[in-house]
Amino acid sequence: MMAKSRHGSSRGIPEIPFAAPAGTPAGVEVMSLAELRGRVSEHSLARPQRPDFHHLLTLTAGRLRHTVDFTAYVLRPGSWLWVRPGQVHQWGDLSRAEGTLILFRQDVLDPATATAARVDDPHAPALSTPVTDDAEALTMAAEHLSREFHALGRLPLEAHMAALRHLLAVLVLRLAHLTVPAGGPAPEPDETYVRFRDAVEAHFTRTRRVEDYAHMLGYSPRSLARAALATAGLSAKEFVDRRVVLEAKRLLAHSDLTAAQISDQLGFANPSQFSKYFTHRTEQSPIDFRSTVRGTATASQASHARQA
Repeated sequence: MMAKSRHGSSRGIPEIPFAAPAGTPAGVEVMSLAELRGRVSEHSLARPQRPDFHHLLTLTAGRLRHTVDFTAYVLRPGSWLWVRPGQVHQWGDLSRAEGTLILFRQDVLDPATATAARVDDPHAPALSTPVTDDAEALTMAAEHLSREFHALGRLPLEAHMAALRHLLAVLVLRLAHLTVPAGGPAPEPDETYVRFRDAVEAHFTRTRRVEDYAHMLGYSPRSLARAALATAGLSAKEFVDRRVVLEAKRLLAHSDLTAAQISDQLGFANPSQFSKYFTHRTEQSPIDFRSTVRGTATASQASHARQA
């Protein structure tokens, strides 16, 4: 787990595949933060990572600052953080924190649970601050999952895996219920929005035109516009642009790729087009953004860390 980057080059963001330790079931892993400290160096944990699996993190003692896609979260006992595949995250100082880390691949859960818990939604909220009653239920669910994970061999493997899936399902369903935006729960996404969202995630480096997505999916551009506005509160074009800008920010902040290389990776005709696009949407040039996020932004981000 979190051992090696998928790509040999250090120029890009390390992409971490799921790799369960030998002798454990594939697809899910539960460990204490003490175990994590013993297995992964502090230097490796401090580097930006882009895992292809989910992280569920909760504290039992201490305090931890954890950054996910440019938002800093401060976790305390009872807090939960959910980092999703593809998001870029960085661990803070683990020496003052104790808790539990649950790693899982999306395909461990059955499709109905994955849908109900928004497991496949890269835009779902990251942080839950549960009320007292729910905090106790979440703690019990996590403890039960941990005990079952570490009880390998007491049941036939198939039964053990089924128990892990069900216990994980309880936990993610409860967390998904609690991660509700301040303005209330988001509308249930319809099929048009989900297909558009997934197509953008798969093809945003190839096209930024809503018309191309409409043609690809068999909808009219107006249908995509209505679906994006109803569910995400954005125009379809803004939805695509935000995804492109997020990836540009990730690469500028966390990789050694030049702006020209990033431009090419994101499908722009030339660096000048990329610079104009990025500057128009962020009010900073790519180079200025990189300088800010790697330099003077550090102290500012720390002072504005979200409390949980």
